Amino acid sequence: MVFTSLHFVAFFIVVYALYRALPHRAQNVMLLAASYYFYAAWDWRFLSLLVGSTVVDFFVGRYLGPARPASRRRTALVLSLAFNFGMLGIFKYFNFFRDSLVALAGWFGWTMDAVTLHVVLPIGISFYTFMSVSYVIDIYRRDIAPTPHPLDFALFVAYFPHLVAGPILRASLLLPQIERPRRMTWAQSREGLWLIGWGCFQKMFVADNLAPLVDGVFAASAGPTGLEVLLSTYAFALQIYGDFAGYSNIARGTSKLLGIELNINFLFPYFVTSPQAFWRHWHISLSTWLRDYLYIPLGGNRGTRLATYRNLLITMVLGGLWHGAAWTFVLWGVYQGVVLAVARAMRAAPGLAGLVPAAGLGWRRLAVGLFMFHVTCYGWLIFRAESLGQIGRFTRALVTDVRGSAETWAALVVPLVGIAVPFVVVHLYQAWRGSELAPMTLPLAARYALYAAVFLLVLVFGSFEGAQFIYFQF
Repeated sequence: MVFTSLHFVAFFIVVYALYRALPHRAQNVMLLAASYYFYAAWDWRFLSLLVGSTVVDFFVGRYLGPARPASRRRTALVLSLAFNFGMLGIFKYFNFFRDSLVALAGWFGWTMDAVTLHVVLPIGISFYTFMSVSYVIDIYRRDIAPTPHPLDFALFVAYFPHLVAGPILRASLLLPQIERPRRMTWAQSREGLWLIGWGCFQKMFVADNLAPLVDGVFAASAGPTGLEVLLSTYAFALQIYGDFAGYSNIARGTSKLLGIELNINFLFPYFVTSPQAFWRHWHISLSTWLRDYLYIPLGGNRGTRLATYRNLLITMVLGGLWHGAAWTFVLWGVYQGVVLAVARAMRAAPGLAGLVPAAGLGWRRLAVGLFMFHVTCYGWLIFRAESLGQIGRFTRALVTDVRGSAETWAALVVPLVGIAVPFVVVHLYQAWRGSELAPMTLPLAARYALYAAVFLLVLVFGSFEGAQFIYFQF
């Protein structure tokens, strides 16, 4: 069930009507049933995995709550980690590592019989696994107390707005809102409606209209020029942002209508001037998860400079693998880790620490921001590529073949500009004001003119084919 489909609209209308009529505990029961229906609409068979993860981590959390010997607590934690990551490894990575092992053996002239696991990747498994694991780890660390209510914990894991593509919520944020009665305000509903509308604009007008441009250039059989690679990479940068930030905004807006707040997942990541800032503004729920549960436990920046670089590289490689079981994602993780390490080394170098002004829009800040945007875009080229070979061909084309033609302008430049300009104009204002809710504070005439423009652009030019969100595959 896709947020931008009529199926979801009908589903949410029913859920919202029931929600407003029921008392608190009955609301939770209804939301859990609705969330399981929402997930089962993709493939009911994988609902058992979601329920299994919920049951295991609820009881592990309850076991970890009281004072127990450290060895037993560690055993319980390992049990949870083994179950969750074992399930993730089997369904998401088994075939990848099998194929890699067979290929490695072939390089040495060995022949191996491969065992193939014919399964479909369960949608959202990476998201709800990370949520459930963080709950157990936080209890193990004594950061939170376990909930005594299995239904509340099940709703925390399965809550449908975030279930299949995030944000990756922490129990400290969501569980208290589930456990206590909610009070829905008109201001919260207004914000929710704007976020839903803006998210639909990002997805249906921006991302879905840019997708054909990107797919044509990145097709396995395509042989684009360097200019075509550059333009399609710009298009993908906007597509993936519009797609994923659009999903997050619809999720936040839908949840606001139910009186439940989700965390902000994107904060204008293309307007930053450093790789560290990018990861504080892009997919915030994942980057903070990786920081808190991987990078810091590895040692973070508490050791030597080389140890810090190692920790950055390990974290980003595993973050790349989280996105998908392919060597392109591994390489993307390596690239991001190297970029972060280089930026950290430059910041520590004498004379470079003050390269970018702390505030203002001077030429130096704009130049560094533009450079950072292109560093990010090359990462998106790696991320989107169909194979390692395509990354090599496209990189060579960028360096050696900058030809353009009338066909390039007609096929790429004109639609890219036409789609990007309405989005960028509004987005610049949001970034200037520091909030995606900023348009709601415009003067009345300007505000409703913007609402009408967003609505008409989606209605006239938006894609109503119910295209899946990019992050559903992760």
